[in-house]
Amino acid sequence: MPTPRAGGAARGRRVSGSFRCSLAAQERGDQTIGTATHVRAFLLVEHPGPWGQSALRDTALPGNLLAALRRRSSSAKVRILLTRRHQQRGQEGVRVWAACTDPVRPWLETTVLEDHHEVLDLDLEALGRGDTPGLAAHTEPVFGVCTHGRHDACCAERGRPVARALTKAYPDHTWEVSHLGGDRWAGNMLVLPHGLGYGWTDPESAVAVAEAHLAGRMTPDRLRGRAGYPMSVQFAEFAVREELGEWGLDALRPARPWEQVEGRWRAWFETPGGLTWEVEVVRTTDDLAAYLTCSARAENPVPRFQVAAMRPLP
Repeated sequence: MPTPRAGGAARGRRVSGSFRCSLAAQERGDQTIGTATHVRAFLLVEHPGPWGQSALRDTALPGNLLAALRRRSSSAKVRILLTRRHQQRGQEGVRVWAACTDPVRPWLETTVLEDHHEVLDLDLEALGRGDTPGLAAHTEPVFGVCTHGRHDACCAERGRPVARALTKAYPDHTWEVSHLGGDRWAGNMLVLPHGLGYGWTDPESAVAVAEAHLAGRMTPDRLRGRAGYPMSVQFAEFAVREELGEWGLDALRPARPWEQVEGRWRAWFETPGGLTWEVEVVRTTDDLAAYLTCSARAENPVPRFQVAAMRPLP
């Protein structure tokens, strides 16, 4: 299990314009596993850009539309991402994607709307519950690459070469997306509908991740976790997979609901052979703090997870 090194800049010093959070995180050896943002439902909305610092506040869309989307997505617990092709095509309308990252039954749907105001007609409440909003089923994955440079410089500098390589290899699957969370993991990649987050990807490794996914396998080296799980449970799933050497997309299923008791998380996973593994995870922080984004104004502790106990049940 990877163990991060303590690190960070001196306290009280603001980051300079040349500071890059992704490079600093790699030099510290930050722990990658268990860092994917916990999101059970995504709505991807095509908007060629430019994207503002906050996609749903500062982007060049009608203000009343953005405010309504913020309210509805927050109420429905749906994460909205703006998307665009790395190389624009001549398609008319607005492509949208609805994704449910349920660990057992993930699914993806899509359609093309006439304009952005029609996004408000979509049933976000159903999507937030894990039910279909009534779009067309889509069986191929979407490879989303964060290139949101207005949000963090690393996302553009590291994300755009990844988006370029993936577009060349898989043009129909690849989209640039707005801020995913975790700037220090740029280039960040999200694979839907499984909700798999990958970090520190470069053009070569991103194409390898896509190839493995299309073949039904996860890629452990750059995996951040599965968005359908809380971060501690993402770490627990990885621990079991690493123990078994099992990286098939559907090789593990949650055997029962996870629990959080007195700062510890406990999760149970069932293997294809019917064996159940129990894992207990604790969250700690490094002794030294660090700037975790390129625009950070203060240092924060660097979190990490550890397996406190893991065993197969009789």
